[in-house]
Amino acid sequence: MPDLISSVSNLLSEVAETCVLPVFGKREANPEEKSPGEWVTEADKAGEAFLEPALRSLIAGSVVVGEEAASQDPRVLDRLKDDGDVWLIDPLDGTSNFASGISPFAIMVALVRNGDTLASWILDPITNQLSVSEKGSGSWVNGERITVSENAPELGRMNGAVLRRFLPQELAEHIGTVEKRFANLSLGSKCAGFDYPAIANGSMDFALYWRTLPWDHAPGVLFLQEAGGHATRPDGSVYRVADHARPGLLVACNKEVWSKVKSTLLI
Repeated sequence: MPDLISSVSNLLSEVAETCVLPVFGKREANPEEKSPGEWVTEADKAGEAFLEPALRSLIAGSVVVGEEAASQDPRVLDRLKDDGDVWLIDPLDGTSNFASGISPFAIMVALVRNGDTLASWILDPITNQLSVSEKGSGSWVNGERITVSENAPELGRMNGAVLRRFLPQELAEHIGTVEKRFANLSLGSKCAGFDYPAIANGSMDFALYWRTLPWDHAPGVLFLQEAGGHATRPDGSVYRVADHARPGLLVACNKEVWSKVKSTLLI
């Protein structure tokens, strides 16, 4: 798969240079609120329009599930249930940050075959950090192999994030009562494409998400797992893209941290 890894990496760089960075912080980005709290910009639209045919051309018979296409027609998500090769595209993860003229934001792609994520790409256009993973082969950041720390600090030394917007009220209230037990429990970066590499490199210890859309999480879950991290549903079951409507995803730098966080954070 080396040629495919390289080809998709080059495509993401081209999208960053031609579709994303030229309108970052400018009126030409034209941010629109497509639903309450959900934003789309010209960079999202142009990036997905560029990537869809380019990715399909790399694997004969492959299909695409893009965030913007699915927002226009939810039936696009049905392609995830089919056998064969599916490209997942998040043309601009962290769009609300981008629309506000701040980082982080990322461009993300994953290759899914018969329901399993086989490879993923996450590019931070600002830092040019490229995080790549291949199932069974590992994870790399800018060409260097990355593995997580095996350390499991006490809760009082852990730094994590909980995106609380979609949490059920009872769980949100519980988290409010235990958050002081952690060194820091932030609201998150609003960019999963930033969070997953940060957990892998030790900048964060864990993150809890409730909404688990496939383009947001398939790339990062594979990246973290291939780096030796732990990313599963709160009950320990595997995250699968076709099961995206199911809520809850707890990700951590290793299984011991995951277990400590789960026993404290979740009810």
